[in-house]
This record gives sequence, C-alpha cells and structure tokens, in this order.
Amino acid sequence: MVLPTVVVLAVLIGFPLVQGIWQSFTDLNESNQRSEVCTKTLGGGETCKPNPDAAKFVGLDNYVDVVTGERGRFWLWFTNTVVWTFACVSFHYLLGLGLAVMLNRPMRGRGLYRVLLILPWAVPGFVAAFAWRFLFNENFGLFNSLLTTVGLDPVDWFSHRWTSLFTAITTNIWMGVPFMMVAILGGLQSINADLYEAAEMDGASAWQRFRHITLPGLRPISATVILLGTIWTFNMFPVIFFVTGGQPAGESEILVTGAFRAAFEGVRNYSLAATYGVLILSLLLVFAATYRRALRSQGEVW
Repeated sequence: MVLPTVVVLAVLIGFPLVQGIWQSFTDLNESNQRSEVCTKTLGGGETCKPNPDAAKFVGLDNYVDVVTGERGRFWLWFTNTVVWTFACVSFHYLLGLGLAVMLNRPMRGRGLYRVLLILPWAVPGFVAAFAWRFLFNENFGLFNSLLTTVGLDPVDWFSHRWTSLFTAITTNIWMGVPFMMVAILGGLQSINADLYEAAEMDGASAWQRFRHITLPGLRPISATVILLGTIWTFNMFPVIFFVTGGQPAGESEILVTGAFRAAFEGVRNYSLAATYGVLILSLLLVFAATYRRALRSQGEVW
C-alpha cells in the first residue's frame, strides 16, 4: 500500500533532486546543454556530431565560486534571507498568538472575526503581492498619501535595500499570520480548561496563567508551526518576486529568487541555479537538525 506513494515521490521529488545535485557539479547552461550539434544536409536530413563545448563535470568549482563571491551575490542574498525569515516568522508567531488568545475567549461576533482574520490566507499570493506593491507605490500608493497628509515627505520604498525588504516583510506578515493564528487557536482549545480554573482558584494572575499553562501547553504546536513557517518563509518566492522585484539592483533578493534569476534570466546558467538550490536545501537541513536537537534537549519528543 505504501509502494504507490513511494513511486510517486521518487518520480516527482527524488529524480529532480538527484538531477539538480548532479547539475551543480557541472558547468551546464543554455549554450552548452546539447551533447550533439546537428546540421541539415542538402537532402533534407541531418548530420550530428558531438558538441566540443558540451557541459562537463567541474567538481566543486560552482560552490567555491558562489561562496567566495566570484559569481552571484550569495552573502548579500543569504543575509537578506536570514533577516527576512527571522522577521516574518517572529511576527507571524507573536501576532498569531495574540489573536488566537483573544479569539479563544467568549466574545460577541467571534465567528465573524475569525472569518475576517482568515481572509488574507485565502487570497492568492500573487494577488496579495500586487495589491501591497500598489499600496507602497511612490506616486499613487496609500502609505505615501498618508505620509503626505500628515506633512511628511513621500518615501521611494523600492529605491533602498532595507525599505524594499520592509515592504516584502510587511506583505508576508499580513499573508502568514492567519495560518499561525488558526494553528495556535487549535492548540489553545486542546488545553484542559480545568487547569485554568484550578490556577485561578489558587490566586494565579492572568499573566501567571498564560506563562505557566498556556505557553507550556502550546509548546508542541509551537515547535511544529515555527519549523514549518521557517521552511516556507525561507523558500517564499512570490512575495519578493512580485513586491520588490529585487529592487534596487538585486539588493532585496533572497536566495530562492536569486536561483530563479540564474536559471531563467539572461544567459540561463542551470548549474549556478542548481548550486543555489543545493545550498538552500543544505541550510534548511542543518536548521531542522539543530532545531530538533534543541527540542530534544528540552525534553520535547519530536
């Protein structure tokens, strides 16, 4: 019964992964990807001969060139990726936790609030990205209109690295908070209400109940959503691509958008894009292993 799933995963994930790892050890690009050069003959046929400039094995040259800065802007994009991931996941979790705690309490219109707060999660990513890009438009955007109204100068959000990243982070926070909120809300509803009643009878304050009951009770779900959120955000392509477009001059790119541009823009360098892909996968594997070890050291079984 497991065999069909294993076969599908091997075809859809395993084969492309192995192929990508192999390509990262070659100099494959769009000019040397053909192993043969074919020319038409007078009779309408073709004669083919080996391509002397075909892609070849280069070992670790691609990795050395990327890490040392010979090709691409790995360290700039790596820094952007770390800042982007940390900021987004932190705000996702904190805002999601705050909203979940509020919605877990009895209140009027709670069902309506839940629907409205989940709505950003239902909007397609590229639609939300275009909408937020328009909001940050220098000439017609809502935010610059508000700044002008209070007497401040408008900001050219996409002309500086950090303001450009700020627009992308803001967009992704708006898109990602609903997932955290829903997941944490489910975790809150699984905590035994008797614990809160007993603590309240013993004179525990609201903060003490939150610190000693809510947070420990949410630890398993928190560990899972933070890990998933980190992996998803680290690889979040559409927000950076559609909101900032890498402006200015590629300074707001992250690793995954840099890999895309290497593969599909200009002279398509498939080996360089594959190298970025392997590095991204390696970084996430290291993070996941470290994160798991940290949880186990704290007594979490995961």
